[in-house]
Amino acid sequence: MITREQVREWLPVRPPDAHKGRFGHVLVVGGSVGLAGAPMMAAEAALRVGAGLCSVAVPQGIYAAAASTLREAMVHPLPDAPEGCLSAESIGAMTPLLQRANVLAIGPGWSTHPPAREGLRKLLAVARVPCVIDADALNCIALEPDLLPAEHPPMVLTPHPGEMARLMNTDTATVQSNRLEMARQAAQRFGAVVVLKGARTVIATPEGRIWVNPTGNAGMATGGSGDVLTGAVAGLLAQGLDVEQSAVAGVYIHGLAGDLAAQEVGTAGLIAGDIIRCLPEAIKALEGEAPAEPLKDRRTEA
Repeated sequence: MITREQVREWLPVRPPDAHKGRFGHVLVVGGSVGLAGAPMMAAEAALRVGAGLCSVAVPQGIYAAAASTLREAMVHPLPDAPEGCLSAESIGAMTPLLQRANVLAIGPGWSTHPPAREGLRKLLAVARVPCVIDADALNCIALEPDLLPAEHPPMVLTPHPGEMARLMNTDTATVQSNRLEMARQAAQRFGAVVVLKGARTVIATPEGRIWVNPTGNAGMATGGSGDVLTGAVAGLLAQGLDVEQSAVAGVYIHGLAGDLAAQEVGTAGLIAGDIIRCLPEAIKALEGEAPAEPLKDRRTEA
């Protein structure tokens, strides 16, 4: 079980003379027509957990919508496929962005159209920094497992039960009835830290370590919650935590932020933006500057 004390021990230190470059640069890559908000929620979450800088690469067709939602992120338009998603051509235009980032968050709003799959293939082939992979990027890998190179940088995969079922070629009921074992198998198969989301989120490492998260509540079963988690994990990675620490701490902080949000607005009307808003408060609580405990009702977690 993840403990508050363990997460607190891993929190990045922020010296009084530090500058933004010290806290890393996250590059979020994703978005497609109809899904402009997903990469921006991930970007804001990365900044809210302390990343110094965040860039977002999106298809040209959604650039205006994406760029207007978050002033603090640097949003970059890329050539898009006719389907309104990223493609191999898009990734070819990303070289300067890739050179500046020390963490990639891949998948929010990605889409599974064939051009998007080829774009993912190219991006994963050139990735040289730790990656957090979520959402349709996982679905693309499930459709074409060879998209993920055998040799790759440290990675965190963040599937929900449906995505995990597709990745492991099984059904959701099997995943849910064997959550610890499925997470362990996936971590070994993909050589990555795996975060199996849901009530009592499970984190598994390729070496066989298992963590279970005590924070979170039913209100977090809402659209965008997973994008927030992706950004939170990426933001911690950018600040120097390793993939296991970032996944464990990110999941705990994400759930604690959801608990704090639920204390304010309840669980029925809680939305992803409420979780983002409470991320700094969750970190402040962990640092001992304010009391905060997980809610007792944790029936589910997005």
